[in-house]
Amino acid sequence: MTAGQGQPAFGLSFDPRALTDLLQAPGDIRDLTLAYLQEVVNAQRFGLRLDGDLEGLRKLFVDARKDWRVVYGVRPAPAESAHPKEIHVVAVRPRAGNDVYDEVGRRLGMTRRPLSARTHAARSRSPQLTTRAPVPRPGPPPTALPGLPRPAQNPAHHHTR
Repeated sequence: MTAGQGQPAFGLSFDPRALTDLLQAPGDIRDLTLAYLQEVVNAQRFGLRLDGDLEGLRKLFVDARKDWRVVYGVRPAPAESAHPKEIHVVAVRPRAGNDVYDEVGRRLGMTRRPLSARTHAARSRSPQLTTRAPVPRPGPPPTALPGLPRPAQNPAHHHTR
């Protein structure tokens, strides 16, 4: 999608709590966030896709140290909008301790902490780790080898020649 002649490609909306996040962020983070969101709305920048429980959302790294994130989704715009789709900002928060992703999960109504696909894979049990019965070794039993003691034979089964 490209924007034509200065027209934005998308509308823009904020979760009211994301707007509060933005207003409470440090001034430089606020300025960078607004500049990046303008590029997203103009289809000049796209955030990285999130996976796992937050699949369908995207994240933007706001600062050079990647300490702050903007999490947003692309959704159908309201009927009265001039755009068919809008960028909906869910959170603008620090990444430390996965705070931003935990807050996004709460804002989306998740009852447990959201998991990424990588976290889910790391927590699942590998099928190779299941316990199995010992595999028999091929070849004659150890008692059939010369030089090893043989088991005692039952006299009832002893045949004479």
